[in-house]
This record gives sequence, structure tokens and C-alpha cells, in this order.
Amino acid sequence: MRITVPGEAPAVLVRDPGERIAETVHGLLAQGAVVSVLATSPSPMVEDLATRQLVTVVAEADVTAYDIVVRDPLTRPVAGAEAAGSGSVVLVGGGPGDAGLLTVAGLEALRSADVVVTDRLVPLGALDEVPDHAEVLHVGKMPRGAFTPQEAINDLLVTHGRAGKRVVRFKGGDSFVFGRGGEEWAACVEAGVPVTVIPGVSSALAVPALAGIPLTHRTLTQGFVVVTGHVPPGDPRSMVDWAWLGGSGLTLVVLMGVAALPQISAALVSGGMDPNTPAACVADGGMPSMRSVTATITTLAAAAKAAGLRPPAVTVIGDVVTALQESS
Repeated sequence: MRITVPGEAPAVLVRDPGERIAETVHGLLAQGAVVSVLATSPSPMVEDLATRQLVTVVAEADVTAYDIVVRDPLTRPVAGAEAAGSGSVVLVGGGPGDAGLLTVAGLEALRSADVVVTDRLVPLGALDEVPDHAEVLHVGKMPRGAFTPQEAINDLLVTHGRAGKRVVRFKGGDSFVFGRGGEEWAACVEAGVPVTVIPGVSSALAVPALAGIPLTHRTLTQGFVVVTGHVPPGDPRSMVDWAWLGGSGLTLVVLMGVAALPQISAALVSGGMDPNTPAACVADGGMPSMRSVTATITTLAAAAKAAGLRPPAVTVIGDVVTALQESS
């Protein structure tokens, strides 16, 4: 879908949101539109888009107030199977959400796919490049909401691969950086389905850069560490030595750590980190709704909460957070 309206930021109303609403919205946003969705009972996907400030949901609307009114495509045709045993799976990292950060190799994989198994944090507008015959399956995990179990995702990849399909597993960021790509690779290998990987631009690297934060700086730090905050300090399942990180002097990048910021802050300070160490939280990196807050490690949790930041978000902790601000 291409939109052409004189002036800036055309107002678009999407009616009848269906299974492909996220793809439709991402495609419109990529063209600079301001998008509203008409829905009296929003689906979880629509609610997620609204929560991330990508769309405005309206229960009723005057269509004359919009530059363009479109109806969301509801489904895609299902492809016919090829000869059994001739299929394959490719794990494609889609980057942090901006279609411009999807690799050329990843785009080519989408263009040749029979089945795309996608999460919610990829550049969904790129799915416009998928062939018309291809089946698109959404298996994204929403924070504290609807999700598809990893085992079910593995089964989808294996089942369609064994049926002779060219399957693309489309993941945000890089599949092998907290993307469970290793589990999906292992499932395909065990089932005898050929599998390859196309690396993606990890949000751990891209999102700080988009927010003007260098992870390394010659005069400030000689390295960085990327960890997940999904399991907070003190949880029996945690394998991260937070106390060591607090005294390491390295830049710390935390993925999936918004909810655990208070515990993370306390653990790092307890390990020796200066309470005044600069810290930033960047939500929806690479998207039109990208926003961030900068504070200190001890005040970041409150600042992020006050700003209404929610996942997906990347937290950066270290002197590099304010390096470019201080040099400008």
C-alpha cells in the first residue's frame, strides 16, 4: 500500500482491523502517516500498538477528518505445499524495527518465502515484500499478554519445513542475541530440516546508537556487557553476577529489564557502582514512537515509570550515556 497526500504527516484511518493490522500500521508509519484504528473492541494486537503509541484507537470516527481511509487486509492466501522433504528454514534477524535496518539478505529471504513465522518487534512493513501466495503466522510474545509457547513455534518451523516449504523465522534484533534462535536451530537440526541463519542488527547495539549513546568511548570505557533483565537480581533463576557488573567499569546494556530496574539498580550499587552513574532507558528504538529518559542509576526506575516507558526497551548504564551531551 502506498499513500500520496500533499503536505506532511497524512492522517490515515484504518477500518476493520484484522489479522494483519500490525503489518498495515507499520507500512503506513514507514511512509510518515499518523494512524488511527477504528475499533469498538480492540484486539490484543491493536491494544499493543496503542500502548506503544504507534496508533490511536477510536470507537467512532468522522471519515471526512482523515486524508485517507483504508480497510485492513484480513488474511493472506495459504500456499500450496511443495514436495515433502524439500523445505528449509532460515532464521532472519530483522533489526530493531526500522525497515531501513533490515539486511539485504534478510529482505531477499522474505521475498522468496512460502511461510513467514514472525514476532511483533520486526519491521512489519517489510512483510509487504512477501509473495502473495505466502502464509504469514504471527507468534509474537506480548508483555504479560498473549504469547505463543516456544515449543509451538519450534513445531511450526519443523512442520512447514518438512512439508516442503521455504520457511522464514522473522525475529526482531538478532536471532542469536536473546532471540531463542539457538533453540529453533536445534529443533530444526534434530528434525532433519535444513536450517541457516541471517544475522540481524541487534537492538543491544542499534538502539543506544539511535539514541546518541556510544557503547564504548576511548576515554571512558574499554568494553560493554549485554545482559537480560528478564530474570531480576535475587531470583533463584538468575545466572548474572550483578555485583561483579557493578564494579566492572564496563558499559552495561540491559535488555528486557524495565520491570526489574529497581532491583537491578540496587544490586549494581551494592556491588560498588557509583549511585550517580548516568543511565538511560530507550523504548521502541527505531520506531516513530521511540522515546527515552536519562537519569542516574538510582533514579532511572522512577524516571522511566513517570515517562510511561514500557517494553520493548533497552537500558544503558555507564558514563557513555552522557558522553556526547557533554562534548556538544
